[in-house]
Amino acid sequence: MGIEVELERYGYMSQKILPLFVLSLLAILILSACGEVATSDPTATPIPAPTELPTLPPTSVPPTEPPATPTPQPVSFPWWNESVFYEIFVRSFYDSDGDGNGDFNGLIEKLDYLNDGDPATTSDLGISGIWLMPIFPAASYHGYDVTDYMTVNPDYGTLDDFKNFLEQAHLRGIRVIIDWPLNHTSVDHPWFQGALKPGDPYRDWYIWSDTKPEYAGPWGQSVWQEGPQGGYYYHVFWEGMPDLNYNNPEVVAVMNDVMRFWIEEVGVDGFRLDGARYIIEESEKQAETESTQAYFNQLTQGCKALNPECLMLGEVWTSNFAVAGYVKDGDLDMAFDFELAGAYMSSTAAGDAMRVNDQLKFTLKLFPANQYAPFLTNHDQVRVMTELNGNLAKAKNAATLLLTGPGVPFIYYGEEIGMTGGGKDEYKRTPMQWSAEANAGFTTGTPWIEVNADYPTVNVTAEAQSVDSLLNYYIELIHLRNTHPSLLQGDTYPVSATSSSVYSLLRMRGAEVVLVVINLGEQVVSDYSLSLAQGPLSGEYRGSTILGQGDPAGLTANAKGGFEGYTPLASLPGNSSLVIQLEP
Repeated sequence: MGIEVELERYGYMSQKILPLFVLSLLAILILSACGEVATSDPTATPIPAPTELPTLPPTSVPPTEPPATPTPQPVSFPWWNESVFYEIFVRSFYDSDGDGNGDFNGLIEKLDYLNDGDPATTSDLGISGIWLMPIFPAASYHGYDVTDYMTVNPDYGTLDDFKNFLEQAHLRGIRVIIDWPLNHTSVDHPWFQGALKPGDPYRDWYIWSDTKPEYAGPWGQSVWQEGPQGGYYYHVFWEGMPDLNYNNPEVVAVMNDVMRFWIEEVGVDGFRLDGARYIIEESEKQAETESTQAYFNQLTQGCKALNPECLMLGEVWTSNFAVAGYVKDGDLDMAFDFELAGAYMSSTAAGDAMRVNDQLKFTLKLFPANQYAPFLTNHDQVRVMTELNGNLAKAKNAATLLLTGPGVPFIYYGEEIGMTGGGKDEYKRTPMQWSAEANAGFTTGTPWIEVNADYPTVNVTAEAQSVDSLLNYYIELIHLRNTHPSLLQGDTYPVSATSSSVYSLLRMRGAEVVLVVINLGEQVVSDYSLSLAQGPLSGEYRGSTILGQGDPAGLTANAKGGFEGYTPLASLPGNSSLVIQLEP
């Protein structure tokens, strides 16, 4: 058992989780049962003195005795629990100046597609959060090998262009977080160029050994590369991205300055923290170290001191046992739920609800309520429509799973129109398909990489005009989620079904109760019923359909607040979704 990670030299990282399903099942059973330090060279380039983060106010001491008659208070969630996020690779989104690269001004031109700022309209996608893949200057097309943390990639425009984009997004109620590859830099970064020289002050900003250590990396890969002037440097991903040495206080301080710059001076709303498992090594232990978690705890507190609403979102690609620890301990606000994403996709493809049912129960037990980020696929993975062999009905099923479920959902750009992509990472990040015009309407010049061949039919313009399109289904789902607190922030109760192809869950927030029912299979299901052993219900309910078709039967709660043998509709068509609002 473990994780196989495939690394492509020019594509940053392609990871494939192997038996996480097995890990998940084991976890459910368990839960249910219970360097060298360089000397200074006076001739070397001096290191700028970093500043310190603001001092946090002292934590108040709780009273020794609880109130005599405690009053239950509704759970209050942060802003991200009112959001649907959209992941964007700027280089591939929209080119405003014809140079073949997407840019910040192109983002501005397409903001109304994402959210026009008017909640009364239903033609925009309806997202309210954006995650931008790296926007820093970098040595490679993808941006994860940073050469300067304090400005933006000139391919994308200027820092003023970015600030203008940020302002325009905020005017529409969209928060923006940026990808921060803080584990490593490019070999072309000036820090590392200095570090190549023994005795340079920057030498200890990276991890060096006089001799090549014998041990391999977290997934068995080679992690030590000989430097051109002697010694071996450590790189968890590839030799073009050497790891920073966070045991050096100077590195910690300068990265605090980077965080302050983007929060205070630029105004971003938070960070997606790349490669968060690997920040601080403890000898041969190179992932999930106590030092890494302690570092993130301090970093998150520092971010909150700068902006109490700053979002710290971790990419911790491993078993949820480890992932949830970062969130429960307050090291991060949220982390991506890779296991739930895998379950959404595998259950959708198989037409069987078992995997997603098991994994959802696992997620609900491990994470604080709704403090995790589910998705379908991302920039490192084969795209949804490719995984599903172009099956539109199944793509709609996957979208329903994601956008009616708990947590804070993330959509990868182009997912909503069914873009395809696989193989080398570049082909998972091809230009957004806006229209049937040349180059999919992405650019008037030559695109940085060829657009997908299916763009004449798979594009925003065509799908906006088709009532049954995937795009319009995403719009309907997102607007449904935005207008129903139970879907955005509700408690989640997995519901049992007598048919293996039927997935169901109950969501509740305040007085609003919603029941989700999806037939993941191809065939009509008519011999089925739904049960919830214990839940929050009381009395009798009438049902009304808010997504899908049909007039659902009423429901009567049992003595434990659940229900037995409920059949909302006599039959469920193949690959169909039904969302029912239950009212007393």
